[in-house]
Amino acid sequence: MKLNIKYTGKILLVALVVLGAGCKKFLSESDPSNLTPETYYTIPEHAEAAVAAAYAQTRFIGSGAGIFAANFSMLELVTGTARTETGQNSDLNNLLGLSFNGENLLVRNWWAGLYNVIAQTNLVTERVPGIEPMDGTRKAQIIGEAKFLRAWAYFYLVRLYGDVPLITTPQSAGSKDFYPTRTATEQIYKQITDDLIAAEAAGLPWQDASGRVSKGAVKSLLAKVYLTMAGQPLNKGAAYYKLAADKSLEVMTSSGYGLFSSYADLHSLSQENKGEHIFEIQYLASVTGNPMQQLLLPNFKDVSAYSDEMGSTVPTNEFYQSFEPGDLRAKDREGFFYTSYYTGGDGALKPLNAPYIFKHFDIVANGTFGTKGTTQSDLNWPQIRFAEVLLVYAEAQNRADGSPNAAAYEAVNKIRRRALLPELSGLSQTAFEEAVWRERWHELCYEGITWFDMVRLRKVYNETTNGFDNFVGHAFAGSPSTKLAEKHLLFPLPSVEIKNNLNLRPQNPGY
Repeated sequence: MKLNIKYTGKILLVALVVLGAGCKKFLSESDPSNLTPETYYTIPEHAEAAVAAAYAQTRFIGSGAGIFAANFSMLELVTGTARTETGQNSDLNNLLGLSFNGENLLVRNWWAGLYNVIAQTNLVTERVPGIEPMDGTRKAQIIGEAKFLRAWAYFYLVRLYGDVPLITTPQSAGSKDFYPTRTATEQIYKQITDDLIAAEAAGLPWQDASGRVSKGAVKSLLAKVYLTMAGQPLNKGAAYYKLAADKSLEVMTSSGYGLFSSYADLHSLSQENKGEHIFEIQYLASVTGNPMQQLLLPNFKDVSAYSDEMGSTVPTNEFYQSFEPGDLRAKDREGFFYTSYYTGGDGALKPLNAPYIFKHFDIVANGTFGTKGTTQSDLNWPQIRFAEVLLVYAEAQNRADGSPNAAAYEAVNKIRRRALLPELSGLSQTAFEEAVWRERWHELCYEGITWFDMVRLRKVYNETTNGFDNFVGHAFAGSPSTKLAEKHLLFPLPSVEIKNNLNLRPQNPGY
């Protein structure tokens, strides 16, 4: 069952129409449809609608970014593992060539989208506590969900842009910090961890099949945050690797989470919000459908019920070829890729002569042999999977204790067994660490994770050597002139934001 989240600007509940009804004369009543934050947050239904609006804001990741593009592509095209088959979008091409700046539409959309999430969650955390009467347990849960979503947004912001404005209360043109300055990265991380620790204690269920935030999601995100804080740029080291290991172990030893037995379950509608899926961005075609299917399809090769096949974000052949021999994840239409598909989505099988992303492929919407696609996608977009929790634990425990323990080996070997690969054993600390990194690159590809691994590790996977290069100076396979530089450790702040708010200056170095 999915959480049915719909956001239409101002949230209007039917309940408001009956508020204030009775003996008052019509002309003495205020317009009940003229809503403001001050007059809106008055009944429990308002709290539910307000947090639903925050969930809906997370869908900006799949929103459009000019012709043939969506925002999710930004995090893939800068990794060297993805390319584009469309040349019409200059912003995509600039990301691919590492020549982007603050004018880039995707750079601007990520900033605006994340602060929209924060603006809505700030309203929830500020206004919902005052709603009375309201069930105390549900009130605490809603506030916990909002704090998780705010932490989720700030975690993206601080990794993308570094020092960013820290805003935790609702804003208006009259607010004293309406033109905020940038806040130090470490203080942003403190806010993130404070919010997640509060959400952890908010009485949320361990799992939630409706798609709402669960305790498992909170603990999983907190483990990711601690792992990032242990590495660059904060370099908090062993103590934070230990925190990441302990928090991920709590999720691993809880009931209900685990790896799917089949990769097909990763993009099956029947398996959403359960099992391996710890937290997802929710889509429902009758409310807001998944808009990314066409963008991930091959460029007009007629393999889907969709007529607009874009090829906006597709794998590089070099990365596809870097999977170990026999790795099920690279097997056509069984793992994460497909190199052949059915004509029109339901006809004869045909070769495509290149790899494409199967991990996010909606079979119902696109079609399969003998069954025409609906062109209406309900498929969610993953944010945290149990596989990532296993890899967080393996990496963090190894670094915290100086060598991998049996649980760390088992964590990574669970992933390798599913891929039909030999298990790891007898490795040194360094060799085990690099083995876990390789699994992260191959298991978590095209989920908006790889770029952040590159930044926190200051390392990049080299498909040719199967090793890791330093971030600065790494050349993308197939494009030796495209090299990562020091400035690419952060994205630029959007130019329009700096023009509108001089307090955001200076721009990030190199831009």
